[in-house]
Amino acid sequence: MSDALDDGPFFHGTAVVLRTGDLLTAGFRSNYRPDVIMNHVYFTALPDGAGLAAELAVELLDGTGAPHVYEVEPTGAFENDPNVTDKKFPGNPTRSFRSTEPLRIVREVTDWTRLTPEALQGWRDRLISKAPDERGEILNEL
Repeated sequence: MSDALDDGPFFHGTAVVLRTGDLLTAGFRSNYRPDVIMNHVYFTALPDGAGLAAELAVELLDGTGAPHVYEVEPTGAFENDPNVTDKKFPGNPTRSFRSTEPLRIVREVTDWTRLTPEALQGWRDRLISKAPDERGEILNEL
């Protein structure tokens, strides 16, 4: 992994309820492609980006429950997320990263911007309504 390009703070969005001190680890199914076991934990330096991931995680599960955004602390090396960096966006304007090492939960963040009902419907139409194998490739190599 290359040198980190951002000092944070960092955030992770999920549908899961977590506590301060919990560790997020790789090795679980992708929210976007349940057939893929993830080799990395993903995070961003943008709270609203983590909020988007949290809202999509809720929708991709079953549409019930609440989205959660957590401030996280990487416990090891991390790199730019190749799924968006230079593949979808030149550079890393989304400030998105991934790590094979755990992320420690620092606290829950509540002041992120929720999607409007129209924006959430747009995501449902573009992503959630697609079968998992039609949601695009996930770069998941170690």
